[in-house]
This record gives sequence, C-alpha cells and structure tokens, in this order.
Amino acid sequence: MNAYESLAGCYDSLTYDIPYDGILAFWETVLRRFHAQPKTVLDLACGTGSLSVLLAQRGYQVIGSDLSAEMLTVAYEKAMELEENRPFFICQPMQKLRLAEPVDAVICCLDSLNYVTKPADCRETMRRVYNALTPGGVFFFDINTPCKLKGLDNQVFLDEDEDVYCVWRTEYDRKRRLCHYGMDIFLRNEDGWQRSQEEHLEYAYEPEELQQWLREAGFGDVRMFADRKLRLPKQDEQRIYFAAKKESD
Repeated sequence: MNAYESLAGCYDSLTYDIPYDGILAFWETVLRRFHAQPKTVLDLACGTGSLSVLLAQRGYQVIGSDLSAEMLTVAYEKAMELEENRPFFICQPMQKLRLAEPVDAVICCLDSLNYVTKPADCRETMRRVYNALTPGGVFFFDINTPCKLKGLDNQVFLDEDEDVYCVWRTEYDRKRRLCHYGMDIFLRNEDGWQRSQEEHLEYAYEPEELQQWLREAGFGDVRMFADRKLRLPKQDEQRIYFAAKKESD
C-alpha cells in the first residue's frame, strides 16, 4: 500500500505532539535573519495541512502541496473550518512542482525531503523551488540526519490511541542509504479492527551535499541550523534545518 494511504485518516491523532507552533516560530525567527517578510507561502509536502492552517491564521496567503491525495483530503476538510483566508491545495510531487505564480517563501517540514529517495529528484526539487520563489524568497526545510536514520536500524515503535494501533519497524540499508519503515496499522470500526500495511522510505542525505545542490540550483545565502536553534548543527544532530535565499534581481 502507498505511503499515507491508510495513515492519512489517523495521522493527526498519532502525531498530536508535533510542535507546529514551535516550528512556525523558528521559521519566522530565521526569516528575520534573512530580512524577509513573505506574504505568500508554499507549504511543500503539507500533509494534513496543520501547518498550512496555522500559517493562514497568521495572515499568510498559503498554498499547500502534497503527493498524497488522501492527506490532502484531510487538509482540505481542516481548512474548511477557517472562516476566511483558507489555504489552496494542489496535488503534486516535489520534483514536478509547478505554480501558477511565484511565492515569497517555501517551507517544507517534518523530514519530507528525506522521502524524495532519488538524489536526482532531490536536486530537481531544489531547482523547482528556486524557480517557484520570487526574488529575495526563502526556502526553509529540515531533514532527518544520516546519524538519526542509521540509529533507527532494527528498532520497533508503537503508537496508539483508543481507535488506532500502529506498530512500525525500521531497517537501515547502509549501501543504498535508505531507511525502511514497515507499518502495521489497526483502525477500530463498527465490526472491530481493520488492519492495513504501509511502507515508508527515507533517504539519508548528507548536509554538505544538500548545501551544494542548493547553490547549484541558484541559491546564494545558504545556512544550516540545529533543531530549532540558532546555532550550527553538532556532529550527532538528529534533525537539521536549512534556509536558502534566492537573491534579489
């Protein structure tokens, strides 16, 4: 089964502890470092739209893009609860990103770029994002580091609430630089429990190669940060944030 096909309906309940407010606050702090004041924002790989809705509530004009139609359905329903300034959602893979009009900022969170498992597609994504930005626009994203993904090898995790039971097992392929997440998802319904299975893959990108590809795409000012901290990442950092600015004409 495709990634997020079954997970979409229970994603929010299983990820209730994701600090969306903290991510948004850190993003705005980094924007100030770049002297950027965006009005239009693309939430790339927006998932169920939690961050898209927060951005809209803060007054930004938001486009949410994701590959999963199931996740976008949840995002659309969530956005409909807003009385005004609702995000607009589109279904696209990152490496084929195409917008009708450029935006002032692109944000891509929760290691979504790791899900682009071919380096050539990752480089194309950066070129597409660059082309989708207005001059002076900022691309902001995070990754799970190779250190984190390697440490997940042969681990078993459990997430649950009253209506969902999810077991996921991880394996890391050092040769292919891929982390496999095998998920068994049990959803409660009127007849009991329904089981489904999904496989997720993340590619272990080295921070230095991402920096290089960003510059090759045309970005000038490229910076790395520790996990929501205004300092350089440490050797064993588990999550790294990147910010890259498209120079003004």
